[in-house]
Amino acid sequence: MFEGILPAIITPFKRNPSMDLDLEGLRSNISSLLDLGVHGIVPCGSTGESATLDFSEHEKVIEVTLDEVNGKVPVVAGTGSNNTSEALRLTRAARDMGVDGILAISPYYNKPNRTGLVRHYQALADCDVPVVMYNVPGRTGQNLPPSWVAELACHPNIVAIKEASGDINQISQVIEMTRDEDFSVISGDDNMTLPMMSLGAVGVISVAANIIPVQMIELYLSFMEGDLKRAREIHFAISPLIRALFAESNPIPVKKAAELRGFAGGPVRLPLAEAGEETVALLSEVLAGYD
Repeated sequence: MFEGILPAIITPFKRNPSMDLDLEGLRSNISSLLDLGVHGIVPCGSTGESATLDFSEHEKVIEVTLDEVNGKVPVVAGTGSNNTSEALRLTRAARDMGVDGILAISPYYNKPNRTGLVRHYQALADCDVPVVMYNVPGRTGQNLPPSWVAELACHPNIVAIKEASGDINQISQVIEMTRDEDFSVISGDDNMTLPMMSLGAVGVISVAANIIPVQMIELYLSFMEGDLKRAREIHFAISPLIRALFAESNPIPVKKAAELRGFAGGPVRLPLAEAGEETVALLSEVLAGYD
């Protein structure tokens, strides 16, 4: 259902005291990504600073994204929370606005047991919208083991997982254990896209695609067309930028990189702070290689 290069888009803010949403900039960024051929758009994820968006802002970002995309590609909206009732509210709102699916991070901080986590995801899936689970232990403090994923993959509305554990053995096991289900594994780590696709992943929900969508799309298409040599060349060519985009916590570097490339970015909201001088210098140096 969701495959290829799906940018996890940044949420541009204005440089004013309240850091209001820059909706014009958001539209411009999405339009550019669509023109360059991305396969989907993912608003309100970690890269979109969903944790600092209030409910009305969250819904406005999704509304504007859907309007700008206008059915050209799938929209998978982030609606996760560590509070199940809050995640349900966001999920139902996104569903009613017409998203193609939702991206739900595993509850962070709470560290739910197996029964609680399974029931959390099942409750979201029962909202009758396609659900992409999101496993990112570095942010949640808890891994989503393959056996739990396999159990959840049996739900007809749980269609995929965004895997960002960084554990290739685990990712392989998830793919192995869900092969008989109508279920996909999507990379949640740009630099793992090629290795994961070699095991059967279907694409990436990408930070780097905000900055270099053409290269990310070419990597994906090269692999799909069987040109592994070209795919490897692109993988190594973009790796320095991917490392630079994670020199500080995401989305601090990618918002600065967006501004350096002429896209709408703006500041990050507290508790994040803007990129340090070393990060800005690194991004400027690496980005010059893509001009």
